[in-house]
Amino acid sequence: METLQGTTTELMREKIRSRTAKVGVIGLGYVGLPLAVEFANAGFPVTGIDVQAAKVQGLNAGRSYIQDVAGDVIAKHVDCGRLRATTDFSVIGELDAISIAVPTPLRKTKDPDMSFVVSAAEQVARNIHPGLLVILESTTYPGTTEELLLPMLEKSGLKIGEDFFLCFSPERVDPGNARYQTRNIPKVVGGITPACTEMGALFYAQALERVVPVSTTSVAEMVKVLENTFRMINIGLANEIAVMCEHMGINVWEVIDAAATKPFGFMPFYPGPGLGGHCIPIDPFYLSWKSRQAGVEARFIELAGQINGQMPRHVVDRVQTALNNHGKPLMGSRVHILGVAYKGDIDDLRESPALDIILLLERRGARVSYSDPHIPSVRLNGHGLNSEDPEKCAEAADCVVIVTDHRAFDYAMVVEKAKLILDTRNALKSYRAPTIVRL
Repeated sequence: METLQGTTTELMREKIRSRTAKVGVIGLGYVGLPLAVEFANAGFPVTGIDVQAAKVQGLNAGRSYIQDVAGDVIAKHVDCGRLRATTDFSVIGELDAISIAVPTPLRKTKDPDMSFVVSAAEQVARNIHPGLLVILESTTYPGTTEELLLPMLEKSGLKIGEDFFLCFSPERVDPGNARYQTRNIPKVVGGITPACTEMGALFYAQALERVVPVSTTSVAEMVKVLENTFRMINIGLANEIAVMCEHMGINVWEVIDAAATKPFGFMPFYPGPGLGGHCIPIDPFYLSWKSRQAGVEARFIELAGQINGQMPRHVVDRVQTALNNHGKPLMGSRVHILGVAYKGDIDDLRESPALDIILLLERRGARVSYSDPHIPSVRLNGHGLNSEDPEKCAEAADCVVIVTDHRAFDYAMVVEKAKLILDTRNALKSYRAPTIVRL
């Protein structure tokens, strides 16, 4: 048996080192597709697996639907046969390594919805075979890999760390970041056993610049939720300070910029209209949920979540107050939103605070329009809105609200044309005008 086990492990190592290992990625979204491309760039044959047929068809035709992945790169790998996509999970039986990068949303009760992970793991378990390396990348609570995935895969009778390998490696994708992308963001990986960690680290080292091995899957899982909880709590603090400064007549942006000159002990975080994206508004609540199971109350997380969750309503209150100060009620006023993506220069609408702001404005009787060069249309509560010309709308609106600071916007034009502006992102930092109200 030792000879067989040794043969399985050594064969897998050799396949990885020679880059002949057949790589699979389940979930071809903002995390999975860039990862698949990096392994294709490194010379591995890669198969992407997704339940959405439109994505699969587009990729097989050489098209990209992710802003950070160039279409010509996809086309090059598809043309040479290095990258393909399918909806057929049975191909896992032909693969040597499989990464799971599926969504992990929250339910309305703020409990983790693990249905996508469970579904993917069931497919892997159904097609598991000796030598397979399985890596979960979907952000989740500490303990998921060992408590949820491992029992499912062990039902095959294969032995962990000898016949198959299981790791967790948190995704650290930052959409729209031109400096840090999948290849050069350090890759944390932790395995169920030391042999699993070694195999996972060897695998990632072939395609990514730096790998950071940790002792267990739970450590790797906690790394991810710590990173995003750190950001969430500090943004919550910045938002609370912003509200305090408003009531004291202090410019919070000037305060933060001055504080940031301290060369130690301070890291600047900035207020805004609310949290967006798949990670920061969601991931900390995985930890909060898990900690409650252990009898520990996650007070910072709950408080920061409450503060950040109130920011869209605070923005609408500021719009109403600003209009009142200019002699107009919010009801019936034209309010134009600049930017609906969750952050600047990307086309990602997930958890965007702009959607809540639009709905709240409409409920108070405002006539709402928006402009976003990256998002041509949105659908809210059964009705749709289309992106409109920013110059015409800025001139016609009673109030313009800068929610997302896209660089494509002509802010000088907005300052010139708009009767009233609420700037939630400090996009108008260099402008001084009586029409500008800052968060």
